[in-house]
Amino acid sequence: MGRYILKRIAALIPVLIGATFIVFAIMHFTPGDPATLMLPQDATRAEIEAMQERLGLNEPFLVQYGSFLAGLLQGDLGISFRTGQPVASVIMTRLPATMLLAAASIIVAVIIGLIAGIIAAIRQYTFWDGGAMFTALLGVSMPNFWLGLMMILLFSVFWSTNFGYTLLPASGYGTFQHIIMPAVVLGTAHASFITRITRSSMLEVLRQDYIRTARAKGLSEWAVIVSHALRNALMPVVTIIGLRFGVLLGGSVITERIFAWPGIGRLLIDAVRAQDYNVVQGIILTYAVIFSLVTLAVDLLYTVIDPRIRRQYR
Repeated sequence: MGRYILKRIAALIPVLIGATFIVFAIMHFTPGDPATLMLPQDATRAEIEAMQERLGLNEPFLVQYGSFLAGLLQGDLGISFRTGQPVASVIMTRLPATMLLAAASIIVAVIIGLIAGIIAAIRQYTFWDGGAMFTALLGVSMPNFWLGLMMILLFSVFWSTNFGYTLLPASGYGTFQHIIMPAVVLGTAHASFITRITRSSMLEVLRQDYIRTARAKGLSEWAVIVSHALRNALMPVVTIIGLRFGVLLGGSVITERIFAWPGIGRLLIDAVRAQDYNVVQGIILTYAVIFSLVTLAVDLLYTVIDPRIRRQYR
């Protein structure tokens, strides 16, 4: 098992190196001069060239990439052109908010998705099945910005106008009330994917012979569904949950913008607008690392769910 973990970690190294090269190349060849952005508009050509030399921008591409990798190994992502602060510290100030929102959103998505998917599977072709699939389709089709604005109008503006107090704050960060609306907006969208995968996986398992055998032995329907069917149907469900969680950890730009949530998605938009390439580069690399670690965690979770995989790697 330990060798399996080491092999999976080793497999991530070339992926991350490739991601750093692609991101650095895109940022390097993007139009715009960071030295010009850092200096006043009336800066002379000599001042611009001196700043380029200080930043190492006059070096060949591969030399700049090598310097970037050397700094990256020491945790140095460069300096923000807009604020002058280290990019790593800028990202770390926003990352906890994004992780909190991602965790809350995936909890909402898993609760809704698993319950709806299981009910749809065990009540196939009934009203419950049709209702769950219609809700899943609605969740996928509904734009996040529209749902977010409707929730703000209902629970903040309308509630305050008619009842004299605000049920949920329209924006901000810091309390449990602030996270409810953005978590529901993001959670419902991702719950739709989990619902459909859970339903299809459960239907496949419920047709197996060992399920009929379990029922023939006199086990309760609850024991059959939870202990036998659900456990064996979890593999694809865990995969989609891991992928959705990785996407959420990357930051939801639109939702964070609507609710003024101080996450890395909102930071990415601000950095792109300000042409702060070091911050953009650092955020994308952070996202690549997070997604790789989530993928590794999903692979390790497979060994917990399915003992056959665990025995294979002993």
